[in-house]
Amino acid sequence: MTIDTASAPFRLAVAASFTAEPLRNVISFWGSQLNANFDVAFAPYNQIAQTLLDPHSVIGSNAHGINIVLARLEDLGSVKDLGRVEENSRELSEHLREAAQRLRAPLLFCLCPSASSFPPRVETTLAASLEDTPGLQFLSSAQIERLYPVSEPHDPEGDRLGKIPYTELYYTALGTALVRHAHALFRPPLKVVALDCDNTLWNGICGEDGSEGVSLDAPRRALQEFMVEQRECGVLLSMASKNNEQDVLETFAAHPEMPLALRHFASWRLNWQSKSENLVSLSEELGLGLDSFIFVDDNPKECAELSGALPEVLTLALPADIERTPEFLNHVWAFDHPVITEEDRNRNAYYAQQHEFGAEVQRASSLDEFMAGLKLRVSIQPLDRARLPRAAQLTQRTNQFNLTTVRRSEAEIRSLDGYEVYTAEVGDRFGDYGLVGVVITKERDNELVVDTFLLSCRVLGRGVEHRVAAFLGEKAMASGLSHVIFPYERTKKNAPAATFLDSIDFAERRESRGGFVVKAPASKLVDFRWSSNQRAAPTTAAKPHAATHRRAVDYACIANQLATPEAILQAVRGRRAQAQTSASMTETEAQLAGIWANLLDKPHVRASDNFFDLGGHSLLAVLLLLRIRETFGVELSIDDVYSGTLTLSDLAARIETAQLGGIDPAEYAALLAEIEGMSDEEARQLLDDAAANP
Repeated sequence: MTIDTASAPFRLAVAASFTAEPLRNVISFWGSQLNANFDVAFAPYNQIAQTLLDPHSVIGSNAHGINIVLARLEDLGSVKDLGRVEENSRELSEHLREAAQRLRAPLLFCLCPSASSFPPRVETTLAASLEDTPGLQFLSSAQIERLYPVSEPHDPEGDRLGKIPYTELYYTALGTALVRHAHALFRPPLKVVALDCDNTLWNGICGEDGSEGVSLDAPRRALQEFMVEQRECGVLLSMASKNNEQDVLETFAAHPEMPLALRHFASWRLNWQSKSENLVSLSEELGLGLDSFIFVDDNPKECAELSGALPEVLTLALPADIERTPEFLNHVWAFDHPVITEEDRNRNAYYAQQHEFGAEVQRASSLDEFMAGLKLRVSIQPLDRARLPRAAQLTQRTNQFNLTTVRRSEAEIRSLDGYEVYTAEVGDRFGDYGLVGVVITKERDNELVVDTFLLSCRVLGRGVEHRVAAFLGEKAMASGLSHVIFPYERTKKNAPAATFLDSIDFAERRESRGGFVVKAPASKLVDFRWSSNQRAAPTTAAKPHAATHRRAVDYACIANQLATPEAILQAVRGRRAQAQTSASMTETEAQLAGIWANLLDKPHVRASDNFFDLGGHSLLAVLLLLRIRETFGVELSIDDVYSGTLTLSDLAARIETAQLGGIDPAEYAALLAEIEGMSDEEARQLLDDAAANP
């Protein structure tokens, strides 16, 4: 599943222990920024358990999107009765874990900040109880604070009036964090970071300043540390820089204090060719598509040229103010990794094994002899709970050897009805490659239909695909089925899968819309083995072609312009309707009209309009009061706005009265006119009388 405009609306279904509707505007804003078709739905107020248990609720019926549960500890009980809070926390945890196993969309639970001071152990215990629950993600208030700090998140007046416990600024931070987490769960992964060297990895030019003449300042040290963390999350690091290779190698040797070392890089291209040529070369060597690359450089001109030549590469120019580098990197959403599997942590080792494999293939006297001594091990097992995150990740990531490229989340795989899911783990004499394959099948009539058959490209060319096909033949025969059906949907990248299916020379093939279908006799498939006479699936990607599309999300713009709650809130408000006011409006009326237009999404607001006639309701009335307090510095009651006859002009007058300490604006204007008409002697006498009779 991906978040895009081509699919059905992506639903964000929200259940909360407080009023969550103020999140709607910020979520909708991010939908426009991500070019995503968002649908936001809210469960009834403070009905988390009921919503999780009801299969027809906004969460229970959500089949395409993400389910979000928000809670505060004080909504689970008083700080004076911790026993009750802990009991309710355990009950909430049970509901969340049970629902995560049943729901069709992933579940994200966020423990929001509390106005009361609870012992840290309460949150820690709740978070620990949710660990390692398939289909369930946990987001803490501390994680939100780290990325989107708000000095004062709480709004006691909003909480009192409408159970709106947070300021608009904090709702902005919370909504942004939720969308960002959802985006990271569903976006196509970026697998390789290619780095420039001079003035990017270090300060200076190693070819001119010498290897010992360059330095590592604080921002570039932070960049290197950030890239080490990315590598630990499974990202491959490479260098693509216009340098003499020896100069760069000597620079690393001369600076052992640098967080990055040569051993951290899967490969590099250090020469005077164009960056685009070098990235294409790296793509071919690593067997990964260019759309899985991020390129980072300090030079905007180089970035512009690369972006024009290879628009599928995410090209990032570091900020001109180098001190902003750490903040910039932390707000490039493409670097987020909400789920990290064991295979991710070992990915760099796997690619080293693949490189060694390729080198020995080149040195071997014959391919048949090499394969005979490979000692290939393929373990195919029914999917279990521990392997579910990796299986879902593979459906999202695998492109080259993937017959149908159907993308599925953990929840979607778990909820498959009538299907059987298997995983394949692979090893050979070069090492273990981990869980690298997923097969999903369904019996239909007298046939075994393969819904999904995918393998990581790093194990292609070893005969793994043949072992899996033979397993499918055995499975079909054990169930009394005559044939195995392999549907193939053609994409721009999965040619290796088609090549493999073509090698099954005893199978029938018929063309279908967008691809073809292969029908293989199960009795013959059980003996299917790798042979040098077959057309084998290539072990690396085909040479990339120039892309005709650009990325749908401008990650650099988000990192540069939408990195703080204040900037995001300003953009959210700017996106909403702006009132077209008349010249006859007072300044207060014009400002109030802007607030109404923003809350009601109405471009035309007149002084004679009524808030509720324009679509206002009780929740918006509370938000209106909070905006009035923020804009005009006055406190109005709910009775001041909750009227079927109150017009914008009337409300503006009440605001002005409150600003004047209770004096009616008309009386104030008359008094001011009277004072202005007095002579100096009369005004002095009036002041003397006021002083004598305070």
